[in-house]
Amino acid sequence: MNTISEQRLVGRLPKSAWTVISTLEAAGYEAWAVGGWVRDGLLGHDGHDVDVTTSAPWQKTESVLRAAGIEVHETGAKHGTVTAVVDGDPIETTTYRVEGSYSDMRHPDEVRFVTDVREDLARRDFTVNAMAWHPERGLLDPFGGRRDLEQGVIRAVGNPTERFGEDALRILRAVRFACRMCFAIEPATQQALVACAPELDLIARERVGQEMDGILKSGHAAWALRSEFDVLARAVPELAPLRGFDQRNPHHEFDLLEHTARTCEGVEEFTGGCAAQALRWAALFHDVEKPSCATEGEDGAWHYLGHPTESAKTARRVMERLAIPKGECARASALITLHDRELSASPRSVRRLLAAIERLCPGEAPQLAFELLDLMRADLLAKGVPEAERLAQVDAFELALRAELAQGATFRVKDLAVSGCDVMREAGVKPGPAVGEALRGLLDDVVAGKVPNEKGALLARLRERS
Repeated sequence: MNTISEQRLVGRLPKSAWTVISTLEAAGYEAWAVGGWVRDGLLGHDGHDVDVTTSAPWQKTESVLRAAGIEVHETGAKHGTVTAVVDGDPIETTTYRVEGSYSDMRHPDEVRFVTDVREDLARRDFTVNAMAWHPERGLLDPFGGRRDLEQGVIRAVGNPTERFGEDALRILRAVRFACRMCFAIEPATQQALVACAPELDLIARERVGQEMDGILKSGHAAWALRSEFDVLARAVPELAPLRGFDQRNPHHEFDLLEHTARTCEGVEEFTGGCAAQALRWAALFHDVEKPSCATEGEDGAWHYLGHPTESAKTARRVMERLAIPKGECARASALITLHDRELSASPRSVRRLLAAIERLCPGEAPQLAFELLDLMRADLLAKGVPEAERLAQVDAFELALRAELAQGATFRVKDLAVSGCDVMREAGVKPGPAVGEALRGLLDDVVAGKVPNEKGALLARLRERS
């Protein structure tokens, strides 16, 4: 166990936050830096936004800061929050408060302002987030947050069932924090997570999406799938069939859940922990519809014809429901659609793949082609059986892809050596759909290797078609 000293916080507090704190205290009030900045600072990480909590009623906070020439905005006065802007830095400043019941499992029905910062810290979610810091008074840690940081533990403040009952989104936040910090979840908190998971049904889907996106962004989705599947499957019910699904195929050693977890691990390994977010979503959902596509062959093994297309549809539907950006949805869907594609290290095969990706995600084919290869590698290794020949095919295809791109691969209409004007002049047609149709036909011929991408050859091909 590493000892974490509060000395790590000394000298870290940004000048803008200290300006707010010292201004309020000069007026006779108490103020502290709280929350994530304290937690991250104790871990030795550079903090970002600093939150301040104070004994001053929000109206007094506003008047005191404005009298000192500080810009203030009423960003959450109902809950005692104003935002001060010092040297361009926003400092969210909130009056000490406790909260009443949460009838919607998300927002307090009432807020009561108090004068003791310890009461304010007691309402927070996890001990690692329930600490306060003051450059002169030092660390205030009434719930053992620093100890839990030392031990690598996520623990709810007080009664975990009550904390999750107040705000069910904390259930996913616990998983996200554990993933991000590589921490374990304390047993009583873990038990409450599972017991309270059904309450996630009451949370707005976009909020669930933000937490799921954060879990994937941590790079530790595999841990979440193995350790917190009850929570994830409640947040995203489409994942539930993964658990215990025996793939009954000689090319797979593991059930579908473990295979998916290993694929998530694989994309992190192949990208050095810097996988694109769409690739992470694709790894999570790449085989999600295998159970619905399963058929038994004459050999007794199960086969999954069409599962990439169906899994891509499900991924897009789920991601859109969770309000994941449209671009991420499109990229993840494209990767899933193509992840089981047979590869051949020939220029024609490379052009065909690039053209297929371009149709699904215009303008992104080269980048997504390399991400697709990483997904394929991760998927192959996650099977748990030797796939040396197919892995070698992926490696050979990557070399061919790099060579084709370096030579200016033709896979888009705009790559053609002829334009719409050339088509109209040669074919004697007016602007309209026929021009685009002719260009797409020429592109198909170039991609297939039937004609070189040269103006004369393309015009001759056009005359043949006419």
